[in-house]
Formats: sequence, C-alpha cells, structure tokens
Amino acid sequence: MSGQDSRLLGRWGEDLAAEYLRGKGFTLVAANWHCRFGEIDLIAEDGAYFCFVEVKLRKSAAYGTAAAFVDRRKQEKLRTAAELYLCGHPTALQPRFDVIEIYAPQGLRTARPQIVHLENVF
Repeated sequence: MSGQDSRLLGRWGEDLAAEYLRGKGFTLVAANWHCRFGEIDLIAEDGAYFCFVEVKLRKSAAYGTAAAFVDRRKQEKLRTAAELYLCGHPTALQPRFDVIEIYAPQGLRTARPQIVHLENVF
C-alpha cells in the first residue's frame, strides 16, 4: 500500500469515527489537530466530557486489538499534545482519552465497518 493510499484509508477511518461520534450526540471540536508534539485525530465534547480521540483502523484483530497499538509512548505524546491544546482552548468539561477502533476487512470497500468506541482508555 502506498503512502497516499494509507493516508486516504486513515482519513476515511477518521471520517467514519467522526460520523459515529456525531450520531452519539457528540459535537466535533477539531480534527487532525497538530502541534510540535504530535497529532490528535479527533477532539469532541458531549456536554460532560472533552474527549481526545485516537482512531485506529485495522483489517482485523488477528494480531491484537486496534487499541493495543496505542502504546505507552503514543499515550504520552497524546497527553502532552492534549495539555498544549487545553492551554490554548480552556474548557470546564472533564477531559478524557478515548480510542475508536475501526475494523474494515476490505479497506475502503468494506460495506459495514465495525466500530468500537472505548471510553477513558488511559
């Protein structure tokens, strides 16, 4: 898979996750927010929580769940990026870190990808 194909697939997964969150009543605050420490895929709120969401797309869970790929190093990068985001965008809502796993066996051709929303993962 080329780098461009991989980016297209990743963007597709993030779009699916954003639609899923909207369907659950979340308001999308930002997507693909970048800073010098990394990127936060989605930032959303639901009235009680301010969620920093990492989206992981895989064909299957044969080699472990998608969330298992959010290792300690990635968690630290996300925490640092989230702290920087909150410095510039204060909120009264409780922050939390979520992971959305998307399983799409046929990639972009998957008719019904499986979406698993894991709340307050780390």
